[in-house]
Amino acid sequence: MKIETEVISNEIIKPSSPTPDHLRHYQLSFLDQISPPTYNPRLLFYPADGDVKINNIEKPNQLKQSLSEILNLYYPLAGRIKDNLFVECNDEGIPFFQAEVKCRLPQVVENPEPSELNKLIPFALDDAEELPLGIQYNIFECGGIVIGLCISHKVGDASSLFTFIKYWAATARGEADHISRPDFISATLFPPINISGFKPTTGITKEDVVTKRFVFRSSSIELLKEKCSPASGSLENQRPPSRVEALSVFIWQRFTAATKENDNLVSQIRDSIGKIDKEYVKKLQKGSEHLGFIKEQAARFLRGEVIYLNFTSLCRFPLYEADFGWAKPIWVGSPSLTFKNLVVFMDTASGDGIEALVHLKEEDMAKFEEDEELLQYIVPTKC
Repeated sequence: MKIETEVISNEIIKPSSPTPDHLRHYQLSFLDQISPPTYNPRLLFYPADGDVKINNIEKPNQLKQSLSEILNLYYPLAGRIKDNLFVECNDEGIPFFQAEVKCRLPQVVENPEPSELNKLIPFALDDAEELPLGIQYNIFECGGIVIGLCISHKVGDASSLFTFIKYWAATARGEADHISRPDFISATLFPPINISGFKPTTGITKEDVVTKRFVFRSSSIELLKEKCSPASGSLENQRPPSRVEALSVFIWQRFTAATKENDNLVSQIRDSIGKIDKEYVKKLQKGSEHLGFIKEQAARFLRGEVIYLNFTSLCRFPLYEADFGWAKPIWVGSPSLTFKNLVVFMDTASGDGIEALVHLKEEDMAKFEEDEELLQYIVPTKC
């Protein structure tokens, strides 16, 4: 459904204690340098408790106070990204927006539209030039709450964001003593290099991209695992495919059927995943060899010589553990991202199914979402 929001306040939250001088320069790593200048968003949905004063005043104040405290440990998030090289940890703080949403929370959760969910986050996702983090606290008419977060890919991946949320929530619950101090050593592990000739913005797009959410029950996933398991006695008679491998193969097959591209096989996906080993990490640490590879792939992409379908999985991440002292979220979602031909997997709230957030060109999505075989395995969308 359509979502209408109105921002009613905007504050800057700074660390409760100043960052020491020797920590005021955080060097970006090679992986940070080549990351796209986009935000990684997440939305945490919490049910209504019926108390307007608590929702409008006490809860946001609790979040802001605990956020100020946790920023003492996560001080780069309160700084500013400079020239794709480093973060100036100057304690300038992060924006904290408070917004009112003109509908009831269940109306959104029951049938979410990813493009509408972008109204619940603080930033445009392709505008991650300087601010590392932003937060938007959304209050629905029924008293339900959504916390929308955006972290820059330059300073954190999905795992980093979930760890930050976990410790922020622990601080809000008064359990700061159980928090481990983070180590900001990525530049030591993956030293920065000169990346001239490569544009981290390659692949970012918003035009003609449609995002749809497809939900697969556990029973459907098991059927797909059986369907793409290697035949008994074959050379590939190894372990059965994982949930993510099976779904990746299935979605790739339905994508190629819709776009008439060449098929892929289970073994190719497994081989690609298997290449991420110690030797691969060593190449990343050197930087130059991997940079040459991604420059070549980016050039081929821009020339239209290759069509990619990218997969990323957040399954088995602690999405539903963010308890700020009220309750755990009833749903964790994502808005539309800024890339085409991208599939994001996340666990369903029940933990046994998987949600697939699929980003395709409008013409490709029109064919993909009507694919008869796809429709046999997904949960029907509510009207």
